[in-house]
Amino acid sequence: WDETHFGKMGSYYINRTFFFDVHPPLGKMLIGLAGYLSGYDGTFPFQKPGDRYEQHNYMGMRGVRLYRLFCAFLGSCLVPFAYLTVLELSKSLPAALLTAFILIFDTGCITLSQYILLDPILMFFLMGAVLSMVKCNTCADRPFSISWWFWLSLTGVNLAGAMGVKFVGLFVVLFVGLNTVYDLWDLLGNLSLSLVMFGKHLLARVLCLILLPLALYTAMFAVHFAVLNKSGPGDGFFSSAFQSQLIGNNLHNVSVPE
Repeated sequence: WDETHFGKMGSYYINRTFFFDVHPPLGKMLIGLAGYLSGYDGTFPFQKPGDRYEQHNYMGMRGVRLYRLFCAFLGSCLVPFAYLTVLELSKSLPAALLTAFILIFDTGCITLSQYILLDPILMFFLMGAVLSMVKCNTCADRPFSISWWFWLSLTGVNLAGAMGVKFVGLFVVLFVGLNTVYDLWDLLGNLSLSLVMFGKHLLARVLCLILLPLALYTAMFAVHFAVLNKSGPGDGFFSSAFQSQLIGNNLHNVSVPE
């Protein structure tokens, strides 16, 4: 059922047809982009579960057999992400290998990654955020180095990605936030660290973990509204003034007073 839901939304992006959904736009935009780049023309109706795709090129969005394709590719990335995270936390190769082994043969993970769903995209950003946070923590003895900035910034990018796919991404934002508060509290208690240096640490985290994710999250909606410029099933959720900007809407180019 969900594949008919999100596959249809991918088609909306390809056809630039405006729609409304409860989830933020990033996951559906990426699904649409994957379909567009792989040759899908956005014409499959996605009416009900079980409909045959026949001549429609859906492989780029789903990737049932070719795991290099979008959703399946992101799902397969969870294995190295989990391996590297556990390796960093435990410094134990057997523990990291066991983690990777469990994920490789997890039926739920394999199945979710074979369909046009938001779940593998969401899990990619969730686990990417945790891995980036852990890698940044390992660079704590080299603050403001290139690697430290890279992993801190990548954490912010992944946080924006997680929130941009589904609001459940808020949980990883809270997780990284708690880690950051603990880290800053530890720095504040370090008497050998000046208040100026502590201020730099605080500013770096505000920049990379608050301002950067907010800017990226806002940019997703800017792209969303720029791409979907034609009238569609989501028009009625918005004001007359907004509908007047949509090509094909009855109010298109009509002057609407505020």
